[in-house]
Amino acid sequence: MQYKMFLIKYAEIGTKGKNRYVFEEAMCKRMRNRLKPYGEFEVRREYGRIYVEAFSDYDFDDVIKVLKQIFGIVGICPVKVVEDTAYDNISKAVIEYLDEEYKNKSFTFKCHARRNDKNYPKSSMELNCDLGADLLNAFPDLSVDVHNPEVMIEVEVRNVAYIYSKVIPGPGGLPVGTNGKAMALLSGGIDSPVAAYMIAKRGVELEAVYFNAPPYTSERAKQKVIDLAKQVSQYSGVLKLHIVNFTDIQLCIYDNCPHDELTIIMKRYMYKVAEELAMKEDCQCIVTGESIGQVSSQTTQSLLVIDSAIDKIPVFRPCIGMDKQEIIDISEMIGTYETSILPYEDCCTIFVDKHPVTRPKLDQILESEKALTGKIEELYAKAMESVEVVYCR
Repeated sequence: MQYKMFLIKYAEIGTKGKNRYVFEEAMCKRMRNRLKPYGEFEVRREYGRIYVEAFSDYDFDDVIKVLKQIFGIVGICPVKVVEDTAYDNISKAVIEYLDEEYKNKSFTFKCHARRNDKNYPKSSMELNCDLGADLLNAFPDLSVDVHNPEVMIEVEVRNVAYIYSKVIPGPGGLPVGTNGKAMALLSGGIDSPVAAYMIAKRGVELEAVYFNAPPYTSERAKQKVIDLAKQVSQYSGVLKLHIVNFTDIQLCIYDNCPHDELTIIMKRYMYKVAEELAMKEDCQCIVTGESIGQVSSQTTQSLLVIDSAIDKIPVFRPCIGMDKQEIIDISEMIGTYETSILPYEDCCTIFVDKHPVTRPKLDQILESEKALTGKIEELYAKAMESVEVVYCR
């Protein structure tokens, strides 16, 4: 069946009271933009519902894939539309719908009818009973189960009638752009794209920063991160990626600081760069993919010391309480896993000491950083001046 309409369901947006229309319209705008390449569609809000109507041919799988990447949507219902709402027309359409949609008619069902117009000749209860009887007459193998049906047949009678029974799950969350903007630290690993995805799911617009370290990291490593950013952008929208040449800063730290503290001090400078970029781009937070205890720089003591490098905006860590398999599961779901595991270098792993400190003390780290005074400032300024920007979509 070539559906001409989809009913879009949301959940959390419905709790927003008088501001609900703001979230609805943000989600509608996102749908309009994403669906443009796939055909002629109208997205509209109507009586507490959101509909996507097709006015041209389209590929069903492509459209569903796009809608499943739009935060705020919890369900996508392919809908059969009946223009004439006379009961006989609705009954005929429901029978045709079931016949086309389900080859095997041996299942339990329930009709759930609602009427927007209370002057409609039949009440909701009468519609349920009469449509159920018509279906049983048309398909003797069917049986009714009002408590736990295998198929729930929804019928909404408005100015037209809508018939559907299948709900394709959406990603949930809140529409991107309704909760500020974040600067995500994006590496080539598994965790950071997942963290970016999860913060975008809460309605946060994203930009990202990647720390490049040529010649210790290759162009393939850089392209890997760009590819990951493009994959995340399918959910977050166009992602502005800031590529920072971090090599000179890393070498300065390597030459002047204790090697067991290298990762901590390098990350502190990464956070300083990210904070400065975030302030320039009007971001209200930094997002990272750290999970407690996963590596030496992700112990609670390490995270405390790293966070103390900045003080203007907070750091959010959506993966903080997740184990590795949980993070992998999400990365597979959103399509970043296969790219993340490609064997290209990461700027942090190049300079990791064999025995890094796991319980750093802030006063000791600050003491070690004094050796950088007068040497790193110019390198830092040069790195900020030479930031490369790539728009990932």
